Amino acid sequence: MHRSQESAAQTRPSTGTQTDSMHGQLPRLSKVNLFTLLSLWMETFPSPEDNENKKQALIKKTGLVVVGNMKIIGLHCSSSELHAGQIAVIKHGSRLKDCDLYFSRKPCSACLKMIVNAGVNRISYWPSDPEISLQQEICSQSDNGDARLDAKAVERLKSNSRAHVCVLLQPLACYMMQFVEETSLKCDFVQKIARREPDFPVSTFYDYRQERIKEYEALFLVSSEDMHKEILRLMGLENLCEDPYFFTLRQNMKELVLILATVASSVPRYSDFGFYLSNTSNENHPNLTQETARHCLIQARLLAYRTEDHKIGVGAVIWAERNNSSWDCDGTGSLYFLGCGYNAFPVGSEYADFPHMDDKQQDREIRKFRYIVHAEQNAITFRCRKIKPDEKSMIFVTKCPCDECVPLIKGSGIKNIFVGDVDIGKKKADISYVKFAELKGVNKFIWQQNPCSSNSSDPSTAENGLLRNEEEDLSFKNKRMCFGESS
Repeated sequence: MHRSQESAAQTRPSTGTQTDSMHGQLPRLSKVNLFTLLSLWMETFPSPEDNENKKQALIKKTGLVVVGNMKIIGLHCSSSELHAGQIAVIKHGSRLKDCDLYFSRKPCSACLKMIVNAGVNRISYWPSDPEISLQQEICSQSDNGDARLDAKAVERLKSNSRAHVCVLLQPLACYMMQFVEETSLKCDFVQKIARREPDFPVSTFYDYRQERIKEYEALFLVSSEDMHKEILRLMGLENLCEDPYFFTLRQNMKELVLILATVASSVPRYSDFGFYLSNTSNENHPNLTQETARHCLIQARLLAYRTEDHKIGVGAVIWAERNNSSWDCDGTGSLYFLGCGYNAFPVGSEYADFPHMDDKQQDREIRKFRYIVHAEQNAITFRCRKIKPDEKSMIFVTKCPCDECVPLIKGSGIKNIFVGDVDIGKKKADISYVKFAELKGVNKFIWQQNPCSSNSSDPSTAENGLLRNEEEDLSFKNKRMCFGESS
């Protein structure tokens, strides 16, 4: 990205996907940084190939977010056979015209020529290790490697295309880092562990987050500044190698990685906690591992930081599992993205047009509840594909769906709900959550302690089902599987 581009990216106002930006309210992620974080997170998608081929798991994948008319219409990651850009062409084809693509790595020439040819508007990428890695060649001082040749071809394609190919990172809003840290620590999932296990200290959360920071820095950052500058030069980003641009770039990258690690830590891999069935009314449950369910819920957690409700942010993401495995060219396996959303005011409105006081306000007429469009409602409204009744569809929500959303979820044909259970059965001001418990014909996966575990203190969950957990398969072999399936 040239200096003028970088300056414009940093001064451009952050507007909401649904409405204009909220002034004087709690900090929120810009659209650019949200799409960037989602692309990085898609790179870590726990695909089936990673379990079957451990060597493949060591190869860095590429995450991709496809945005059309400022709405997310695709979440993808590369597979063992196809790069993310190639998958986007297969999945979207000519529908890529005028779309914006956010890559977790700079696309190679094979991908770039096709997506440029499709007529995309902008291609943004994470300014670190590209899709064909240059790090190994730089270390070995090789002058005729494929990565260097590909970098030259990519730069030539870039300079001769109408699409904007650039780095597009924005600085975080003031206090955003502190806000994410505080809300992650108070997140329903962390608090549930603390309630179930009194010995769970705050330091455990920070220790876990520190592990994630190290993991993601190794994956997304180039540790050596000199090597990073050399890679940027080979990628055609010479202007970013000069100070203060290089320092600003590195700082923005480190802050986004810290945000991702903090949000990921809010749904931790802890003991025997996970997503387990609260009912057994429907046999049409998805074939997911705990890690995949956790990954999708963290996507929803990231979306929640775009909220226009200053009291609480809610995110929702819809996925489906196709029946025909021969279509599994994506790194997500049989899963494919349907839609996502967060709670916001109606499209085209100004934030100040509607009341936004919380439920402590006495006058019911000027409360926000009748005006806010809920995350589940936005996800269903702006989904990019139809929900097929013969496929296993699922919605991941950061907060228990209210009585306004539960009939919509069932009526749209969604078969599975993944959620925490903090508000289940409660009535809070103008919002009621009693219909969720009464919902029939839809599997409800609650994030809780494993009901089959001997440590579980809730006898009412003894008959509940559970998702597959690859790491716990051996320990479950001698236990009754509540789905009625063997290990």
